[in-house]
Amino acid sequence: MKTGRETVLEQYENSGNLGARAALHQRYSTNPYPWFRWLFDQLDLPDDGRVLELGCGPGTLWVENLDRVPDGWRVTLTDLSAGMVGESRGKLHDDLNNVAFQVSDAQDLAFADATFDAVIASHMLYHVPDRQRALREIARVLVPSGRLYAATNGAGNLDRIKTLKRTYFPRYAANEEESRLDGFKLENGAAQLREVFPDVTLRRYRDALVVTEAEPLVAYVLSTMFAQAAQRDLSPEDFEGTVDALRRELTEELGRDGAIHIAKETGIFVAATAATRA
Repeated sequence: MKTGRETVLEQYENSGNLGARAALHQRYSTNPYPWFRWLFDQLDLPDDGRVLELGCGPGTLWVENLDRVPDGWRVTLTDLSAGMVGESRGKLHDDLNNVAFQVSDAQDLAFADATFDAVIASHMLYHVPDRQRALREIARVLVPSGRLYAATNGAGNLDRIKTLKRTYFPRYAANEEESRLDGFKLENGAAQLREVFPDVTLRRYRDALVVTEAEPLVAYVLSTMFAQAAQRDLSPEDFEGTVDALRRELTEELGRDGAIHIAKETGIFVAATAATRA
């Protein structure tokens, strides 16, 4: 059985899986103000601020906000995946001033104490095996007035997609990894953060999906670790049969209802030391 670290590295070896999921949100989200613009709005840094992003992926937060980054900011983008770090470097090295890239484990940060004014951990803390160790590391590298911006999902986020995974890939969707993804969410994240950061607030991003085509939703499901585990284990005929059944269900629902409505629950915790208010 693969460890959590191995699963994460495989799932995020490059941006292919993440891109399939991001495409669904980009095409069918009901909130006209994009997530990454909203996320950037939450940052409160000085004009010469030093910011660290953990789990930067392909650098989308910065790609989507290049026009807004102050010239004086010094940005360090890190990810556990060397492939993701390489993609973010390729997209941003020539366009973002004062940026550094590094492969890094959130549980063991190779930075001096009090280095950063802000640390961003967007949709990644639920992947970290020892979250309390990672949170202590984050607190260590923050200046006394610094803040952690930790985005995550709520328990009801994308419930319809979870139901599809459990229906068509039941052996895999109920495994240890799904429990791990529930380990840091909107409902339980604040208590975990308060063990290290006394001052924690939650800001919610209101959104939903109204999907009008089957194929992008099929692609989303197939990008998940559950479907990919099934593809490795099943015969090609059995796997294709399962995918065809999934596609038929979605196509029939679209023909009947015109759209598939999917709830989203997401937001960001802003965590600070006792010396400041988030």
